[in-house]
Amino acid sequence: MLSDRRAHTTLPSSDVDALRPFYEEVLGFTPRVVLTGAVMYDAGAGTVFAISRTGIPSSGSHTQMAFTVPDVEAEVAALRARGVVLEDYETPKTEGGIATIGAGRAAWFKDPQGNLLAVIQFFEPV
Repeated sequence: MLSDRRAHTTLPSSDVDALRPFYEEVLGFTPRVVLTGAVMYDAGAGTVFAISRTGIPSSGSHTQMAFTVPDVEAEVAALRARGVVLEDYETPKTEGGIATIGAGRAAWFKDPQGNLLAVIQFFEPV
């Protein structure tokens, strides 16, 4: 059953080669597999994600991928130090780039092609 399988996300990109420096140089990921029109990356705890060529741009209107972090404030500071711009929202209200949501504290940012990413520190261990 699918409930027993590892899940991953695939982020759309109109130009995979142009997007790679953001994930590799800014966020620090190393490619696991490079294919024509797609790159797969390893993330923590055995997870993976991909960026893949598509003709349909991201809407950036919802979180497409989130990273669980132990200290959201430290992660936000590290992202800002690398030039990442955090999103500001009224709902949920962000203060200093961070919002308190039902499950914890989170911050959002977009990659250069508009994919909306998040970092979240959960109140309860997950």
